[in-house]
Amino acid sequence: MKTDQERQTTADRRRETFTRFFEEAEPRLRVALGAALGQDRGRDAASEALAYGWENWDRRQKMDNPIGYLYRVGRSRVRERKQRFLRPVPDGGFPHIEPGLPVALEQLSDSQRVAAVLVHGFQWSHGEVAVLSGPRRRRLPHTYAGD
Repeated sequence: MKTDQERQTTADRRRETFTRFFEEAEPRLRVALGAALGQDRGRDAASEALAYGWENWDRRQKMDNPIGYLYRVGRSRVRERKQRFLRPVPDGGFPHIEPGLPVALEQLSDSQRVAAVLVHGFQWSHGEVAVLSGPRRRRLPHTYAGD
């Protein structure tokens, strides 16, 4: 039977390991889920995924790809019918954004859009993007014409 001191030490260790994981995972999940679901839903999905990760940290910390797993959790937690999330670029509003970009991105599949936004918009490597897909899908989408 554990003493109060042992229980406290275990809780502190759990909190420390999750805090380190959170600092690495949160921005990556927020960006990836934002690319997949839109900024607002992506932020909600990242919060849901990280809350799930904390609640199940004892099991999740032992995984090979906990960020990829939580990416899938986030996608499923905010799943709704497909919505248009890219707003048209206003005339003269954003000179650094190609006006046809939102329409072009909407023509891509979810996985293609996520790959394109993360690689070209956030300078993620192809390997980093592929990790989000989990162990069964280590390559970028077949029709993604990256570099």
